[in-house]
Amino acid sequence: MDRIPVRQISTTQKKSGTPALFNVWELDNLLAGTDMIQELHRHDFFYVLALKNGSGQHYIDFTDYEICDKSVFFMRPGQVHKLVLKAGSTGYLMQFSGEFYFANGKAADLMLQSAGSIYHYQPGDKGFQKLYNSLGCILQEYTDKQPRYQEAIRANMDIFFIQLVRQQPADAASGASLYTQQQLEKLLALLDTHVFTHKQVAYYADLLNLSAYQLNTITTITLGKTCSQVINEHIVLEAKRYLLATANQVNQIAGLLGYDDVSYFIRFFKKHTGQSPEAFRCNFS
Repeated sequence: MDRIPVRQISTTQKKSGTPALFNVWELDNLLAGTDMIQELHRHDFFYVLALKNGSGQHYIDFTDYEICDKSVFFMRPGQVHKLVLKAGSTGYLMQFSGEFYFANGKAADLMLQSAGSIYHYQPGDKGFQKLYNSLGCILQEYTDKQPRYQEAIRANMDIFFIQLVRQQPADAASGASLYTQQQLEKLLALLDTHVFTHKQVAYYADLLNLSAYQLNTITTITLGKTCSQVINEHIVLEAKRYLLATANQVNQIAGLLGYDDVSYFIRFFKKHTGQSPEAFRCNFS
């Protein structure tokens, strides 16, 4: 049975003495005059692609983006994507683990959650230049490795993500409290690891020391959805990922997602997408 390929940041570490679980490159050096072609896969790390000039296609969780100049892609661990980046593209590629960024002791998880609510940014000339300058400072610290350079990298990452969140539409902010946002982030992390075996709201409420009512309030405030809807959407998204990124049969995917009854899984998928798993796979092939 196929699993979606997972790229781990530890296997991409090339230089000795670099910060643990952090990488940054200039794209022209990385491409070296050739196209970058990556098939569907997922990461165990955060991924930032900032393009000063670029062309190609970037496919992230069933949305196809045309790569263009002065744009930024931001991806969280677990998302599925494929990338075709044409030779001659310029900019930066930054990869990092949550552990590396969270080491600064700030509310970095909330910052990453906010930044990760949008996958593709087109900030315009002025906004992009600010983001680009921050990445340039990060690369310089990464290259020079002066005393406390890892702290300097994280400080510049703070500036970068603050600038990135500022590019979001004014109505993107939910107005939720820090506590509510943090609880949502914990829920989403729990879904990543438990949703295949546990699909009940009460289970996650217990893990978070909340009542089901409190958990539903949190998801309603932050996402405008009940917790049950969030759980179901997470399952459907993972099903779509397996349908397109592997050659597994539908009954195998149902088993991976924790469904012993494949007929029930097919009905569940069709209820939430309007088509059967096989039809979805054929339509996106």
